[in-house]
Amino acid sequence: MEATVTTGSEEKVWSGGNQPMGASYGKMMIWFFIVSDALTFSGFLAAYGFSRFKFIDSWPIADEVFNHFPFLHGVDAPMYYVALMTFILIFSSVTMVLAVDAGHKMDKAKVTFYMLLTIIGGLIFLGSQAWEWKNFIKGQYGAIETTSGRIFQFVDASTGERVALSDFAVSLNEDRITHSANKGVWYESERPLTTFSLNEVIAGFEANSNIVVRTETNAAEGGKVILDRQQTAETLAKATAVVEGANLVHNEYGHPLFANYFFFITGFHGFHVFTGICINILIFFNVILGTYERRNSYEMVEKVGLYWHFVDLVWVFVFTFFYLV
Repeated sequence: MEATVTTGSEEKVWSGGNQPMGASYGKMMIWFFIVSDALTFSGFLAAYGFSRFKFIDSWPIADEVFNHFPFLHGVDAPMYYVALMTFILIFSSVTMVLAVDAGHKMDKAKVTFYMLLTIIGGLIFLGSQAWEWKNFIKGQYGAIETTSGRIFQFVDASTGERVALSDFAVSLNEDRITHSANKGVWYESERPLTTFSLNEVIAGFEANSNIVVRTETNAAEGGKVILDRQQTAETLAKATAVVEGANLVHNEYGHPLFANYFFFITGFHGFHVFTGICINILIFFNVILGTYERRNSYEMVEKVGLYWHFVDLVWVFVFTFFYLV
């Protein structure tokens, strides 16, 4: 049935049809996809929030994890590069708005120019995210893992600053072999060898009186709880492995769930960005070929613009949850 309103004479308010509320089928489907995808991301971020709340005392501090900047090795730049990545992605959303506006005016040259800027911004962001992953996986300092699965990081006893394994570990003449699946216990491959063995780290600790460890637990006054030399020696006696960087099993930064969520959620978002770039490139070439000029409509640019704005908005929430909170 059709909804009607009477103002002296009967007028149709909305009768459905192939363009309900003035929106084309394509735009309606984009909105349906965005709503469903938003619910998916909401579920992921909610799960992250619950896990972080449960392990709030041992959750890694973002300023200490994401403190790299390209070509500035050794410089502590907490969150600087992540902030730059975010700015680039948001700016690409601005150029997309300008491309859509130019499409409404049937200005092919401006649509082409702004679409190109949007694609470049997306590629820079995606490359930056890959660079962040590389540093996260590789690690910078290294740590040890005990039999209970807890992570302990090395610090300078006098300053409390993190110390890399390479700064104090002693090189020993050891035969180190990585077992393959056909020779390992229960046919499981052993993890790749770390730069230093556990014995080399312990020897370096014994040779440097200024080296201690800190726990995963956050102190009430801020920072991590730092152990003294005696407590550090007792902790090293319980150590089972050296950990460098992060993967889905071990994480030098702290609780392993942090790495699991980071890889999954940022990877899922990165896949969306990659998909958006591919679609933008396709639309970009169609603009150059004059496809939408012949159709007398740049609605495809507007539809891909809706998707691109959604991807940018999701990143704002991911950035807030992982890096700021």
